[in-house]
Amino acid sequence: MLLGHETAWREWHEALAGERMHHAWLLAGRRGVGKGSFALAAARELVGADQTEAQHHPDIHVLTYAPKDDKEERKRADGKPYELARSIRIAQIRAMQSRLSTRPTMGDRRAIIVDPADDLERNAANALLKSLEEPPVGTYFLLVSHSPARLLPTIRSRCRVLRFPTVSEAQMDLLLRDLAPDADDATRAAAIAAAAGSPGAARQFVDMELGKVAQAMGNILDRGDPDFHLRGTLAGLIGARPDRERIRAVLELARSVVAQRLEASLDNPHRIIDAHSELVRLSGEQPTYNFDAGLLAMEIGTLLAKAAAASERADG
Repeated sequence: MLLGHETAWREWHEALAGERMHHAWLLAGRRGVGKGSFALAAARELVGADQTEAQHHPDIHVLTYAPKDDKEERKRADGKPYELARSIRIAQIRAMQSRLSTRPTMGDRRAIIVDPADDLERNAANALLKSLEEPPVGTYFLLVSHSPARLLPTIRSRCRVLRFPTVSEAQMDLLLRDLAPDADDATRAAAIAAAAGSPGAARQFVDMELGKVAQAMGNILDRGDPDFHLRGTLAGLIGARPDRERIRAVLELARSVVAQRLEASLDNPHRIIDAHSELVRLSGEQPTYNFDAGLLAMEIGTLLAKAAAASERADG
């Protein structure tokens, strides 16, 4: 059992043992707290599969990012690296719904996992809503959500919510010492601070070697960047061709670094609030926008520089 899942498991098991199991569940919490792992394990229990069958059982259907296009689909078929789409598309929902016209294959229950439901295209979300409104007998939905506010209110209203809490810094430190024993103290501390209670995010920050990126962001916040030198350093550390996951992690890191300064700011925090708001906006756009890596790195650096005490105008 992953850290912080005890309450969610208790609620799930009580529902399984009850007479009327709710047909739709919203698994809500920060990215990286293990909601996807919980969804697969819960689906396995629901359909009576063993652990090795969870991802290949005919009555467990997982909807997530598919290959971006036919070319990338052929790469997947050939066993080559391929690029993923930035959203879950309506064609995937339609294909799932066509299966719902038949009975489950091996029992009387099937599980549909949507991970992450936040990234459903608008048409796909509306199509899914119809299945939630009129669920076939024996079909149960588990929607993994990092940002429930991005879901249609009508989808949220039809789901029972399971909340997954963040993990304490002490627990995170023990976990990283076990999972990433080669990480030095500075990298581990930066990862824990930036991950804001998400073990998965902390591990990702360590694996992506984002400790130096966090330090570069902190330098800009401490000193400003009147000659653009520090922004150039930051861009170099982010990389010229970061993939989507690295861009997302960098944006989350920047948000966390700025949020920490906001908590420590005792006077005139408006410049920090403004920077944080812009980083939240960029994070929201990231799943669907095709950002130029160099321009994005400079924009992040500029937001940090504007938030720095050194960049504040003397007249306030």
